Amino acid sequence: MLVPMRWLKEFVKINEEPEELAQKLTMSGSNVEGIEYWGKDIKGIIIGEIEKIEKHPDADKLLIVYVNTGNETIQIVTGATNVREKNKVPVALNGSIIAGGKKIRKSKFRGVDSWGMLCSAEELGLDDHGLPPEMQEGILILPEDAPVGTDIKDYLPLEDAVIDFEITPNRPDCLSIIGMARETAATLKSELTIPKIALNEEGEEFVKDKVTIKIEAEDLCKRYTARIIKDIKIEPSPLWMQRRLQTCGIRSINNIVDITNYVMLETGQPLHAFDYDKIRGNSIIVRRARPSEELETLDGNIRELNEDMLVIADKSRALGLAGVMGGADSEITSSTRNVLIESANFFGPNIRRTSRQLGLRSESSMRFEKGLDPNICLMAADRACQLIEQLGAGKVLKGCVDVFPAKPAPREIAFSPDRINKVLGTSIPQDEMIDILRRLEIDVRHDSGILKAIVPTFRQDLVEEADLVEEIGRMYGYDKLPTTLPYGNVTQGKLDDYQKYIDDIKDVLVYNGYFETYTYSFVSPKVFDIIKTPNDSPLRKAIELLNPLGEERSIMRTTLLPNMLDTIAFNLNHKAEELRFFEISSVYLPKQLPLKELPVENKRIVMGLCGESMNYYDLKKAIETIFTKLRIKNWDFIPASHFAFHTSRCAKILIGDKEIGFVGEVHPDVLENYEINKKVYAAELDLDTILENASNKVIFKPLPKFPASERDLAIVVDERVLARDIIKEICESGKPLLESVELFDVYQGGQIAKGYKSMAFSLVFRAPDRTLTDIEVNEVFEKIEKSLKDKFNASLRE
Repeated sequence: MLVPMRWLKEFVKINEEPEELAQKLTMSGSNVEGIEYWGKDIKGIIIGEIEKIEKHPDADKLLIVYVNTGNETIQIVTGATNVREKNKVPVALNGSIIAGGKKIRKSKFRGVDSWGMLCSAEELGLDDHGLPPEMQEGILILPEDAPVGTDIKDYLPLEDAVIDFEITPNRPDCLSIIGMARETAATLKSELTIPKIALNEEGEEFVKDKVTIKIEAEDLCKRYTARIIKDIKIEPSPLWMQRRLQTCGIRSINNIVDITNYVMLETGQPLHAFDYDKIRGNSIIVRRARPSEELETLDGNIRELNEDMLVIADKSRALGLAGVMGGADSEITSSTRNVLIESANFFGPNIRRTSRQLGLRSESSMRFEKGLDPNICLMAADRACQLIEQLGAGKVLKGCVDVFPAKPAPREIAFSPDRINKVLGTSIPQDEMIDILRRLEIDVRHDSGILKAIVPTFRQDLVEEADLVEEIGRMYGYDKLPTTLPYGNVTQGKLDDYQKYIDDIKDVLVYNGYFETYTYSFVSPKVFDIIKTPNDSPLRKAIELLNPLGEERSIMRTTLLPNMLDTIAFNLNHKAEELRFFEISSVYLPKQLPLKELPVENKRIVMGLCGESMNYYDLKKAIETIFTKLRIKNWDFIPASHFAFHTSRCAKILIGDKEIGFVGEVHPDVLENYEINKKVYAAELDLDTILENASNKVIFKPLPKFPASERDLAIVVDERVLARDIIKEICESGKPLLESVELFDVYQGGQIAKGYKSMAFSLVFRAPDRTLTDIEVNEVFEKIEKSLKDKFNASLRE
């Protein structure tokens, strides 16, 4: 934000030099990026009056002008063609310095002495863009009331110091001269003076009879104020206004456009001027754009709009893009005679999205997108009308149309001086805190023994007590805050148990040939249909994003399986084979929709296999290895059904009685949706529950002193009998001599009857206090055989 000192001094008394003021404002939180001095090098230029003009005797394109400088009449040779007798002009005398540091000396042109130079706008450091064409190419002609003999810097505000402030996004109120004047007054403990606006309203008609305003999109437009000026005279702005705009980085256009820019810089409220006679039906409608609606903006580009954008329209077409740029159909031209001034408040996030989508950013959009106070709209419109009357540029009609559906009230924040002092480490008296807040226009009142700050609506960044701590701290002076060393308990930097378990899981999978993947937490709602999720599944209750990047990233995922299948499909499409992937990440499970509290972030692990040499048991073995590594004992795999897995090739996984996930072969229909033509095996597990049951305790057992006795058992059972049930029965029947049992073969084929399967187990027997005899082992072995025959109708394989 560029702030000229001359302009700032109109609102607050400043005795400090620019560097000193910049230092004080920086210490109170308004960071200064630099100071630029305008016109400081200009010296010796005065206002003169041309008394007589003669042709140069030896040059057709040169003139000899005789200029009254107040003390004398001097002779100057010039090539300018726009000068006339009685013109008041800036004159650079012998020895003077013009803009850029060039020194003017007495010279001779074709034998005629020239005792100075008539100056153009450029030679005074002025931007000539807003001047009449003849002055852009020739000498600057001053108004008739310009006092002859006066130093040009006493008549025109050529010399100024412009302070460049870095304004943070949370302080849009400081994107104005008045906003920075508030900060300056509070910092210097000086009085802020904002002149009252008084209008003559010479127009005989009432604005309410000339235009109607309707806000259809009240969620995107909080207020719309309109004033009308008739009998407009389009002409260049006065030089003082052009200079102020120039020092703030804005080029002059004409008096009406310049006034809207001037008021925007002064108040922070963007304005827009419409040619009133081009508004069809005398009606302004604030609405969303229609699909594929087009608008030619002031920069001459035709832009295609969408329903997310806000436009200012009349009854038949869009007139402008709200908060961003006006339309060419209603712009101010030299033939404009009646003007409607718009002062409105638009929803910042919508303006930002519109500006980004169209690649169109302006001073107005930059302010709107940060959030402005709707209470300043009418004041800004009145200020523009005041300047129009002051410049004699038109007659202001009586009254205004002001549509203001919901006026915001000042926010109340309770605070405790003791808490503030504790946070700042200070002992600031309560009265001094109250004085600081009131200097910032934050009133304070006592309510049943509690202090409450009444925050004005232009300070939208103040929402809680911590914000008041910052305000008091910066105005008290950061340099006055006591310096202390940080303190706290020193702890050894190391991984906690949770992090170690995660590393153990990753190690197991990486050692088994798996690659870790990372995918987005945002997915498309279509993934539920792709993996055949039932309509009543809780997985479909996903959190929708308010500002998604697109439909394909519009919800927060509730399952990791679609991401894994996407990864496998991507790699298969790139000719990769023998795929082993895993991902450890979170899913987001809302307790209710719409959200009233943060969702549950459930940590999960998903694994995927795809390749000719891989099967379900490879994946099951990896999961069992993880459980073994984490010393989890009470886990189990039970056949089950799952919407995303093959009907008869899926198991649910339990730890104790709690289900933690599924493993199996992905259903062919799901694979077809991902255009995968190979078998895929996947598992998704609740990692939080797994880690709750993990243990880092190592139980030591001494090596056995006595040898083991091993037996193999091959039985034939119904193919529907589960291996887990058989192993469980073997363990129960083999107590206490059975040390371990392991399934090492499952066979179905020509030697086994249809509907049956052969299962072979390796049994290890051992006694802790003696060497077992064959008789003891055979007794237990026979007991196991009998138990299996009784319970499962199992027979020994021949």
